[in-house]
Amino acid sequence: MAAYEKNVNKTDINYAGPGAEVLPLDIMGLFFFAYRDFTGDADAMLGHQGFGRAHHRVLYFICLRPGMPVADLLDILKITKQSLARVLRQLIDNGYVEQKTGRSDRRQRLLFATDKGRDFFGMLSATQASRINDAISSLPQDASKIVTRFLAGMVDPNDQAILERLNLTTGP
Repeated sequence: MAAYEKNVNKTDINYAGPGAEVLPLDIMGLFFFAYRDFTGDADAMLGHQGFGRAHHRVLYFICLRPGMPVADLLDILKITKQSLARVLRQLIDNGYVEQKTGRSDRRQRLLFATDKGRDFFGMLSATQASRINDAISSLPQDASKIVTRFLAGMVDPNDQAILERLNLTTGP
C-alpha cells in the first residue's frame, strides 16, 4: 500500500500522492506566529484608544503618503466606503486625522495625519520596527532585499503597481 493511500481523501493535509503539492506548513505556521507577535503590541495600544487594526492600517497609509485621496485608500485597503467612513470618522473625531478638499478637484478628499496622529503612529510602529530590525539584523547583509522581494512576491499581481507607487518594493 502506498503511503498516500492510508489517507481518507485528497484533502487530508498529509496527502502526498501523485500530483500532491507540498504544503509549506512550517512557513505558514511561522507566518501565524510572526503576525500574531508583530501586531500584538500595537493591538494593545490601539485598544486603549478604542481602536482596532483597521484604524492602524488607515493611519499607516495616511502617514506613509500624506495627502492621499480617500479613493486611493479604498483601492489599497480593498474595503467598502462604509467601512472606511466609520474608521475615518473615529480617527478624525479623535484628532488623529484631518481631511482637506483637493485644490484642483474640490470633490477630492485628501487625508493628512495630525501631529497627534503622527505621534500615535510612531508609537504603534516603534515596536514593530524594532521587531523587524532585530530579526533582519541576525541575517546576512543582503537579507532585507530578499525579505522584501519575498513579501512582494506574495502580493496579488494586480496590486504590484500599488506597491511600486508606494515605494514598498526594491529591485533585485
